[in-house]
Amino acid sequence: MIQNRRKFIKKGSLLAMGTGAAFLFPMELLASIRRNISPNDKIGVGLIGCNGMGFSDLTSMLKMSEIEVVALCDVDDSVLKKRTADLEKAGIKKPKLYKDYRKLLEDKDVDVVIIGTPDHWHCLQLSDAVKAGKDVYCEKPLANSIEECNLMLSSVQASNRMVQIGQWQRSQPHFVDAIDFVHSGKLGEIRLAKAWAYQGWMGSIPVLPDTAAPAGVDYDMWLGPAPKRPFNTNRFHFNFRWYWDYAGGLMTDWGVHLMDYALYGMKANTPKSVMALGGKFAYPNDASETPDTLQTVYEYDGFSILWEHATGIDNGNYGRNHGISFIGNNGTLVLDRNGWEVIAEKDKMQSITLQQNQGNGLDKHTVNFIEAVKSRDASQLKAPLKVGYDAALVCHMGNIAFKTGNRIYWDNYSGQFSDDASNALINAHYHNGWELPKG
Repeated sequence: MIQNRRKFIKKGSLLAMGTGAAFLFPMELLASIRRNISPNDKIGVGLIGCNGMGFSDLTSMLKMSEIEVVALCDVDDSVLKKRTADLEKAGIKKPKLYKDYRKLLEDKDVDVVIIGTPDHWHCLQLSDAVKAGKDVYCEKPLANSIEECNLMLSSVQASNRMVQIGQWQRSQPHFVDAIDFVHSGKLGEIRLAKAWAYQGWMGSIPVLPDTAAPAGVDYDMWLGPAPKRPFNTNRFHFNFRWYWDYAGGLMTDWGVHLMDYALYGMKANTPKSVMALGGKFAYPNDASETPDTLQTVYEYDGFSILWEHATGIDNGNYGRNHGISFIGNNGTLVLDRNGWEVIAEKDKMQSITLQQNQGNGLDKHTVNFIEAVKSRDASQLKAPLKVGYDAALVCHMGNIAFKTGNRIYWDNYSGQFSDDASNALINAHYHNGWELPKG
């Protein structure tokens, strides 16, 4: 047992957390804040998927001196080479390198696994990691289908593993303070919550021809359970988000962060019905598949939640390119990653000026995860799997409503929609010899 081999002591030396985003954190500075600690107290970490947020998560964890990088796994040799060089800048010795995540999970020196792969891989890798006895920090969104979400929930609930989902805003103090205010009742009866992501940085995805996979890339492994297709750079690093085979567009990418807090504030989970309208309105002829413009309405008893997203423009609600608002009879609370404020209705309450962001939410989130790993107390986790499950479920419902073009109705008792067309989109379809994990 891992606990017998490692002393997961509660009194770990958790170093001061930086205020900048982890993916901008200088590796040379990381070298200066790490110090020696007894090998018996080290927590061995393996990273699966090293190109984007996965490496940001690892960098964040490395600000804790107990953390030791044991292994990196990626299907792209160039990524492994780059990340190894990045770690060397921090004075960290070269870890073991893998291209097949199953080999990493067999490594007895790995206690904790970070999953930073595309969405279509999360279900298999998390389920296999838990079965291998590893604790897991898994990037959001939880999965690429409702069926996978259900299987992952069952797998984790049947285990004693610590699993944190990368919805790091759950550890951000100003987000927590804002929801405490929402729950105080001072806004009066809340009739509508909005969540939105207007992403001006994202332009058109140009149409590119299929090519051979780059040298050093195990493209078959990258595809995994996704349908077999020729290699196209548009579908590879980062831009996989805009293709249904691998992800769900902005609805699941940003949606799980922001809808999570809309649900949290309204003490809600699954809706009664969902409607969605949108399409490729800004860039109708580009290479992406997911909608660049979308409005989704979720019906609950006594209130609604509205999701909006748009690419190529930044002018969202209340002058913010992303956020959540709670619209009550007495006033509206508006919340984003920069802070929160209250806009009062005339003569009904006092407005509250911007309450600003307090520090690096990702760093606080990874610290929270490692503290739970050491204490073996899952109740400490700020974003346990159920939090990721609830957010992913409603976001996939939004995409299903968009794909069907109908108002769709959800039955909590059966865990299904009321129509066959929507239910057909619940299931995952695995290819290339890969099979769904058993529930």
